Amino acid sequence: MLFPFQFGIKEIIDILLVTCIIYGCFRLLRKSSAVNLFWGIALFVLFWFLVSVVFRLELTGALVDRILAVGAIALIVIFQNEIRTLFYRLGSRFSHSIWRHVREQNTKSEKVIQQIVLACQHLSNTKTGALIVFATIGDLKEYADTGTEINADVSAPLLENIFFKNTPLHDGAVLITENQIHAAACILPVSKSVDLPLQYGLRHRAALGLSEKDSSVLIIVVSEETGHIAVVQQGKIQTVTNEELLQMLYLKIAN
Repeated sequence: MLFPFQFGIKEIIDILLVTCIIYGCFRLLRKSSAVNLFWGIALFVLFWFLVSVVFRLELTGALVDRILAVGAIALIVIFQNEIRTLFYRLGSRFSHSIWRHVREQNTKSEKVIQQIVLACQHLSNTKTGALIVFATIGDLKEYADTGTEINADVSAPLLENIFFKNTPLHDGAVLITENQIHAAACILPVSKSVDLPLQYGLRHRAALGLSEKDSSVLIIVVSEETGHIAVVQQGKIQTVTNEELLQMLYLKIAN
């Protein structure tokens, strides 16, 4: 039998990988004076394949194997600059792709934070009650299912319209996950704590109730009575300014 092996999916993948490696080496060496040497090596490897694998000439194959063993070291010496360039390009592309993805995510997160803070500022000025759950960790599906699915980009006008009095979605919480408004008019569990000050209404109790069940979330409450902005996380309520809210959201994303 001329070919002493069978072709399967694994062999096809193996051949494709070798082809890609050879083509990559050729593209790298094509810009240098070593391209003729590349063709010489390719012909020699083809000769070795025919001798050792196809025709199985043991004596000639053993001699060629010895030459390849020594030649591999020689190739590293000859192509040391090209090999260094190859790994440098691979590392640069990999690093560039990772950092580009990180930068894009950070830019999107910063835009989301700015829109949330802007919306809270406007809602506070008009004393419009609001309840916003900002979650990066944790499964909030059971609460999202109680509201209306939206899946829209975060924007200050959209948040303000949702919480505008007498609109269908104003009563309840907005869930923001993965930098998107996932759902609105969601029902949250109400805290049964008896230590809350009297000025805290149902929105504050709902925010505290969710925070007691899931310490990973950050919840923003805008009071309808006073217009004050409060942040609830890890079972604690804190009244904040716009600047403090901005900083807390940045810290939330950083974690």
